[in-house]
Amino acid sequence: MTADSSCSSSLPSSPTLISNSTVFPDQQSTIGDLKLSVSDLPMLSCHYIQKGCLFTRPNLPIDSLIVLLKQGLSQTLSRFPPLAGRLMTNSDGYVFITCNDAGVDFIHANAGTVYIRDILDTTHVPDCFKEFFSFDRTVSYLGHFRPIMAVQVTELADGLFIGCAVNHAVTDGTSFWNFFNTFADLCRGVKRVPRLPEFSRDSVLISPAVLKLPEGGPKVTFSGDAPLRERIFSFSREAIQKLKARTNNRKWIENDVNDLNAVEIMAKQSNDTFQNNNGKMTSFIESWLKNAVMKQQISVITESNKETTVEISSFQSLCALLWRSVTRARKLPSSKTTTFRMAVNCRHRLEPKLDPYYFGNAIQSIPTYATAGEVLSRDLRWCAEQLNKNVKAHDNDMVRRFVEDWESDPRCFPLGNPDGASMTMGSSPRFPMYDNDFGWGRPMAVRSGRANKFDGKISAFPGRDGSGTVDLEVILSPETMAVLESDSEFMQYVSS
Repeated sequence: MTADSSCSSSLPSSPTLISNSTVFPDQQSTIGDLKLSVSDLPMLSCHYIQKGCLFTRPNLPIDSLIVLLKQGLSQTLSRFPPLAGRLMTNSDGYVFITCNDAGVDFIHANAGTVYIRDILDTTHVPDCFKEFFSFDRTVSYLGHFRPIMAVQVTELADGLFIGCAVNHAVTDGTSFWNFFNTFADLCRGVKRVPRLPEFSRDSVLISPAVLKLPEGGPKVTFSGDAPLRERIFSFSREAIQKLKARTNNRKWIENDVNDLNAVEIMAKQSNDTFQNNNGKMTSFIESWLKNAVMKQQISVITESNKETTVEISSFQSLCALLWRSVTRARKLPSSKTTTFRMAVNCRHRLEPKLDPYYFGNAIQSIPTYATAGEVLSRDLRWCAEQLNKNVKAHDNDMVRRFVEDWESDPRCFPLGNPDGASMTMGSSPRFPMYDNDFGWGRPMAVRSGRANKFDGKISAFPGRDGSGTVDLEVILSPETMAVLESDSEFMQYVSS
């Protein structure tokens, strides 16, 4: 691997534009205007979401492939009419999505001298990935004047990248990947797509409060020009279970990787929107059920006393490790307050619950605070417990309290790291990113564009193998990244 964060000098700086067209839904929308919610409106100051999938090159002429993708996109837009609409603000200051079938941008580009190995066999994510998306650093408010979504298909020498840019005031990660999965399914020829989005606007998230915006719209709340390093840190299932055992003060025995805690598996499944069309468990859990001879965690020996203790999840253990390691790498004064933010899905937290496929944003950002001295002097479990307590406490009452707080002072979301001591965890390893099979196989990798990236932004992706591995897309200042990469506590769990 090379450490260069840009593609080699022999590669073009930008793909060549082949065509730019508009794709319309293949059926007229019957959905009326959709009012933006208290979870949507704060995102008007954020960039469009940019996520995409890298594939090996399909055995299909490129002209036929482009036709196939446009037809599939047109069919998908009929199932997701808001994506083909535009934002509109009425005379009372309320912002709506008008489902007017205005269409989305479809860009075909060529980077034919770039090979998959050029962009995957690097330590840091190369900058040329940023060229595989449209709407670069476009603020979501501009959906009043531009398409809500753009799809860019970029040819590589031996591959293909399909990148989607979607207005963040219209979708969160759950809605985004539901769209992407449906797009792939329809291109593959699936006749009946089970994951239909739900467009109701009758929950507590729909508010009479008005968000007052400056003339010309809001701006992002962080600098887009600060030097950054981006790296994908991969964590194997075994490494994550070792880390979890450490967080929960348990000894690790090598066979533990085959005996995942049943409670955690079921808890994850109960929060997992993306089951198959029969509501069956994923193949991972099915395999566990078939092969499990419940050992009652005999191989896990508790070091602490016998009293009931809170079980820290694998993901919270990983977040706590990152919180400690980045705080240490930043060399902050011990009295400096640090913040670790986690985005949580509110669909299942509200009462009554929202539909699992509710379309729009249904997320809230939970901050956890501790001084740098506390984060570094306490053990890993203490850090994880702080995160665990806040996530666990975010129930129906807390979601409604967040809504009331916003209604008392409507505002855009202050994304960024203004004090140099913050971290923001987004996305989720539960999102079905690698289920996007357009007809020629699963993705080789999932990558994002330049949108909403700043020092301390972390995004969690599932690993490609589907066995419980996790990839963390970590964005840091160059100095902090260099220190993190030499941090033995952190790197001992990193597989690549």
